[in-house]
Amino acid sequence: MRIELATSPGSPERPNEDWAAVALPASGQGGALVALDGVTPPDGDYGCEHGVPWFTARLGGALLELSVSLPDDPLTAILASAIRRTADVHRIGCDLSHVRTPQATVVMARWGGPSGEVEHLVLSDSVLLLESPEGEVRAVLDDRIDRLPPESLRTHASADRLRNAEGGFFTAAADPEVATRAVTGSTPMSRVRALAALTDGASRWVEMFDQGDWTGCLGVLREEGAQGLIDRVRAVETEVGESGRVIRWKLHDDAAVVFAEL
Repeated sequence: MRIELATSPGSPERPNEDWAAVALPASGQGGALVALDGVTPPDGDYGCEHGVPWFTARLGGALLELSVSLPDDPLTAILASAIRRTADVHRIGCDLSHVRTPQATVVMARWGGPSGEVEHLVLSDSVLLLESPEGEVRAVLDDRIDRLPPESLRTHASADRLRNAEGGFFTAAADPEVATRAVTGSTPMSRVRALAALTDGASRWVEMFDQGDWTGCLGVLREEGAQGLIDRVRAVETEVGESGRVIRWKLHDDAAVVFAEL
């Protein structure tokens, strides 16, 4: 088994709000990965005294621990429990009903458990790649935010109206019920040769900058590793910045990648 993990802040002036980890149980059977992309709030009050990095570390740690300690529980139940556990830590003193309360996108995968399958869960705009033994790559996406009209996301106020709302998009914040909105599924272990979790700061190599397709992206991970993909993204960002090209989102973003060859 080969496991690689890398993460990089979008700016040295700001803390990295992405979080990623892998667990390989002591039994030697199976494993789990988690990648979170913290949602950066606009400057100002968002009802919580804790920062987004605090939230992603708390939620990510809970997700990883529960994924391996409760192998019979579905990933939706794991996510709901982790959200509830994290919310309980700062329920007193923080306004968890605030639309911008700390939150994150989620990618989870678990393999080698009682089901004999690779289970997956994706919530919001991070990506999970699954590679078959024949080299075919399938991207698991929650594309609800991409299906919204661009003008509806142009301002923070308009985006807030769609955040964790019917007809909008969903992130892991303080409501455990959001777990039911995640994209989930499973694939027999025999049909998965490798998998990768990418926050959107890394998946932009495909989705924003059109440097290749998902098969090419996984090929970069195999040949150059997780940091190699992030380095490629940073190089393209530099080129775009120097060219003056206008992009929809911020030029530099936190990036996290987990790559696992099973």
